This record gives sequence, structure tokens and C-alpha cells, in this order.
Amino acid sequence: MSTPLRLGTRGSALAMAQSGHVAAVITAATGRAVELVEVVTAGDRSSAPVQRLGVGVFVSALRDALTAGTIDLAVHSYKDLPTAGASGLHVAAVPPRQDPRDALVATGGRTLAELPAGAVVGTGALRRIAQLHALGLHLEVTPIRGNVDSRLARVLGPDADLDAVVVARAGLARLGRTDVITETLDPMLMLPAPAQGALAVECRADDSDLVELLAVLDHAPSRAAVVAERALLATLEAGCSAPVAAYAELAEGDAGDEIYLRGAVISPDGSRDIRLSRTGTPADAAEIGKALAAELLELGADSILGHEGSTGPGTQQFGSTE
Repeated sequence: MSTPLRLGTRGSALAMAQSGHVAAVITAATGRAVELVEVVTAGDRSSAPVQRLGVGVFVSALRDALTAGTIDLAVHSYKDLPTAGASGLHVAAVPPRQDPRDALVATGGRTLAELPAGAVVGTGALRRIAQLHALGLHLEVTPIRGNVDSRLARVLGPDADLDAVVVARAGLARLGRTDVITETLDPMLMLPAPAQGALAVECRADDSDLVELLAVLDHAPSRAAVVAERALLATLEAGCSAPVAAYAELAEGDAGDEIYLRGAVISPDGSRDIRLSRTGTPADAAEIGKALAAELLELGADSILGHEGSTGPGTQQFGSTE
């Protein structure tokens, strides 16, 4: 009998749920046993805001373990991956993507429109903060960190100090906590982060047997959407403090499947934003993302991004799914 595959994962409840799901799918599809190996990352050891922690804060330790051979594969929240690839490693599969939209959890079962002026809303992503300000609802938005349970406790717990939080819907779904959602936010109001809701299953590029085995997990529509969104992100060369959003949807067109990609760059205070869209075929996913980014730049996105303070290509970090 083959030895179990060693799947590296962060130790948070969400990361373990994601990795456990992938492990179960691998075993069901291939018969290969999988054991989870917890890897502590720099992001897990710090309570500092994600923007201050540096690039790849939630993935570098997992990638080091892969390279060292102490694990065989790793599962990442795809939006945590820097856009530049890691030498010697390969994203062998993008499983079917969870709903990438953001979710509101508010006291009293309220929606975003029902929150009064001055209501305090917590979230960890500058992209969300910027878009909340852009809505002009006169909310007080405060940055927060922590896992899903600790964020929810700040609204629903006995010591709650917030009126609402905005988190990724995918994280709540994977933890079986969608019952707490008071509103799933329409992308017209809150465009998701590039690759939000998607997972990346990564292994060593030279492990051809494992690359072939993991291919059974790959979901072509999810991969195409993520490729388009991350190509936009990479082309913008956005730094870790730049609120950039992107959302690609696949739909049936007159000549076959089409990708509809929306992208936005928003100033942190919400006073300026540029939003555009572009369509094309799944085969051209990367080019669609690059072209839309070029259009955003032509309209002045670089002045919002403030490239003088960016960290350069391939260094995006938008924070954990949690």
C-alpha cells in the first residue's frame, strides 16, 4: 500500500477545513491516503495588520516545507499567493471555487443599507475598507484581524464591540457558518479580491506522478477565472496597501464559453475609484486580465495605487481568507 501523502496546512480552523476537504477528495478520487501536517506561518505568529507583515506571510513556510520535502503538497487560499511563481513549485490543481463574494454579519440581522450612520464595521482588507467608504453610507470602518470565530465574536459574542463585520463568504461556507450571514454583498457594491474563494493545491514541479494525480482535482472554469483576475493584479504591480478588486465569471456566449472580468482600483478613503470590465474566451484568460489592467492604468489607476510606495511585481498580499 502506498504511503500517505503529507498535506501541509496552516493550523487555523478554516485552513484545516479547506485542507481536510481537499484530502478527502484526493482519497475519494484516487484511493490514496492523505495525512495533514500542520505548518506554522509567520502570519499565524503575529497580530500585526497584514499590510505590515510582508509578502507571502501565510504561504512562505508552507513553500519552504515543500521545497525541503517535509510535505508532499500544500493547500493555500489562492488569494494569499504572491503573483510571482515559486521556483520549483507548481499549482497542480484549482478545485471548484466557492462563492467569491463578501458577506456581512451584522447585529439585529441587518443589511448594509439598514446600518445607521456611524455604525462601526470591522474588516481586515483595505479593498473592503475602501469600497465601504466609497458607498457613502457614513459608516465608521475599523481594521481588524483574527480568525473567523474571533471576528464573528466581535459582533455576536458576549463582549461584542462592533455593529458588523465583512468577511469572505467562502470562509463561512467552508466552516458551515453561513447561518450568521445577514447579507451576501452584491459585487456591484463590493467587488471581491482577486482569487477570493479559490484554493491552490501546490506541489513540487518535478514530482510528475503527484502532478498527474492532483490533476483530477482541477476545475477548468475556476482556474480560468483565477488566471484572469491574477493577471490583472500582476499587471497593475499593486503593492500590499493598494485596494484592488477583480471578479471573473464564466458564462455561455453565442460562440461558446466567455469570461466576463470586472476590475477596480479604489483609493483607501473611497474618494476615487476606476471600474472597468472586459470579455473574452477562457483560453485568453491571462490576456483579458492584462488588457483590463492596461485600461485601468490608462485611466489613472497608477495615481491611486501610488507605485512609489509599492513593492513591485509579484509581491501582492491581500490577506488570509479569514
